[in-house]
Amino acid sequence: MGAGCDGCRNGTGFQKPFSMAFQPIVDLETGKVFAHEALVRGPNGEGAGTILSAVDQTTRYAFDQQCRIKAIELATQLDMAADGARLSINFMPNAVYEPRACIRLTLETAMRTGFPLDRIIFEFTENEVLNTDHILNILRTYRTMGFKTAIDDFGAGHAGLSLLTHFQPDIVKLDMDLIRGIGTDKVRRAIVNHIVRMMDDLGILTISEGVETRDELSVLRDLGVRHVQGYLLAKPAFEALATPISMAPVRQDA
Repeated sequence: MGAGCDGCRNGTGFQKPFSMAFQPIVDLETGKVFAHEALVRGPNGEGAGTILSAVDQTTRYAFDQQCRIKAIELATQLDMAADGARLSINFMPNAVYEPRACIRLTLETAMRTGFPLDRIIFEFTENEVLNTDHILNILRTYRTMGFKTAIDDFGAGHAGLSLLTHFQPDIVKLDMDLIRGIGTDKVRRAIVNHIVRMMDDLGILTISEGVETRDELSVLRDLGVRHVQGYLLAKPAFEALATPISMAPVRQDA
């Protein structure tokens, strides 16, 4: 195993107990769940902040590894992949020191539980300042191993278009600030429209997260967005798989 990961394992482990909630990402065309995103929660369903506040430089590697294990184990127990749904796991790029070494425990967990590797999506947020070469190395390595990759909060962070010129992930998740109020905001609508067209040209699947109103959903449908996530469809379910409400197109004369 790489020296960087050995160093982290010999450091402080993450001792605070935690679990996961799962929020569905829905394919509007089929009405089925495309994926479930694993979201950190306290052991009794407390908010993520109660756990993330305890993560620091000495514990982030251990925490990142434990998150992967917990998400895969729970997803297996809930039989998530049975209907073809994927598992989306958030990871911390700055907790990954050498991708092939630091992914071993994830691979071992997937093999032990029988969770299919091609049903796992690794997503990272671009809100954090990252070394481009480092994140590209991680994404390319994960792709060669059969994992899907996603940029979360696209449009709100540091990497953005620059990263896309070097690597095209499988998925881009639009930041919820671009979605909020899009029904009455021509600027947001124009920006999202151009992003969706660009992702289509690049062969990247677009997911709109943070969808909370039917007005937002209606505009996103019109813009060609097929995959959505948000409280309108389903809130995260603690240690369970939420069933999204039906999102049939709203009739214009309704």
